Amino acid sequence: MIPGTDVLVIGAGVIGSSVALELARSGRSVTVIDKGPAPGAGSTSSSSSIIRFSYSTLDAVLTAWEAAPAWEHWEQHLGVADPDGMCRFLRTGMLLFDSPDFSFTRITDLWDDVGIPYEVLETPEIAARFPQLDLGKYYPPKPVDDPAFADDPNGTLRALTEPDAGFVDDPMLAARNLAYAARHHGATFRFHAEVAGVEIADGRVAGVRLVGGEVLRSPVVVNVGGPHSWRLNEMAGVTEGMRIRTRALRQEVFAATAPAGLALDDGAPVVSDLDIGQYFRPQIGGTVLVGGTEPACDELEWVDDADHYDEHTTVEKFETTMYRLARRVPSFGIPHRPTGLAALYDASDDWVPIYDASDLPGWYMACGTSGNQFKNAPIAGKFLRAIVDAVESGHDHDAEPVRFVGERTGRAIDLGAFSRRRSPASTSGTVMG
Repeated sequence: MIPGTDVLVIGAGVIGSSVALELARSGRSVTVIDKGPAPGAGSTSSSSSIIRFSYSTLDAVLTAWEAAPAWEHWEQHLGVADPDGMCRFLRTGMLLFDSPDFSFTRITDLWDDVGIPYEVLETPEIAARFPQLDLGKYYPPKPVDDPAFADDPNGTLRALTEPDAGFVDDPMLAARNLAYAARHHGATFRFHAEVAGVEIADGRVAGVRLVGGEVLRSPVVVNVGGPHSWRLNEMAGVTEGMRIRTRALRQEVFAATAPAGLALDDGAPVVSDLDIGQYFRPQIGGTVLVGGTEPACDELEWVDDADHYDEHTTVEKFETTMYRLARRVPSFGIPHRPTGLAALYDASDDWVPIYDASDLPGWYMACGTSGNQFKNAPIAGKFLRAIVDAVESGHDHDAEPVRFVGERTGRAIDLGAFSRRRSPASTSGTVMG
């Protein structure tokens, strides 16, 4: 038993460690538990760690734009330097091809509203900047065994550029940095600690019971369990009050030698390509990271038990990923052996996260964050602190959602947009959000 622990945070990924930091900064005693061996060793370690601002809703765009300065000024955000090293944000810019799945006007209207810089590039301008790219339209994305995969293009592409986008070089190190800063403010981390049950007393959460029988007492528990988050919510008995479900989704991401002109040293951008159903970004070391965007033609692989899934990449998904890249970059030489990983996302129905309280007093959630929320980790911790502060002071967040005012824009972000009770948001319907 841990007497006097103000908050228990379940999950030490990049979001959980950020939540721990912000709650510890508030003066609370914080204990973080994680079944893994170290901060960020779960889903965070498999993140593509892309920093971008292209979302479908105003609150999501504001969130990403407000979070970005923390990555640029990482030590300042943390308030301390991790002696084991600090992750770095690499600004590469991002190229987004047009697609019926992601309306240019919808995005640019939001960017104009927020004040985010961008360019609209017509086909000749893209060709001049990135001559290695095939700019044909092939929409909709197709499986590689579909005879139409080899069809000629049905037009040419336009693109948006986000000059301030990029990626973080080491996502697991980002979580470790946040955990180090949280420890600096008094937070305690316990690893190899798996939750077996939720303790409830007098109508509110009272802590958790670990595998092995140990009980950790706390009047506030924050579920940041990643792919295990829905199971934890079931243990707490809060799922019936949720309109939005989260589920574990198996994903495969691959690395390959960067095609000519698309290496980091060549000034290559991150590329979002909903036209063929994938994204790719340069990496340190002359490679390129390639993943999918969940196009309708690709069957999603939902996992019922997040502790048991195939951790090995498959030939089928490797070939699909590589041939799609070759469709966009004709000079790409398809490797013979797959280099990549398979991991789990914690995905919500509408690809918008849940940052919220619950029907069980004292039980809070930062769930459904995988795939597109790594970039928002610095502000997600602040969101949860704002919600916990308000609700524990007697505020009804369901009736009157907390509004978080961003330091960068001075604009209010409606945290009701991330409610467990929201109607599914009108998004792209993909990991792009």
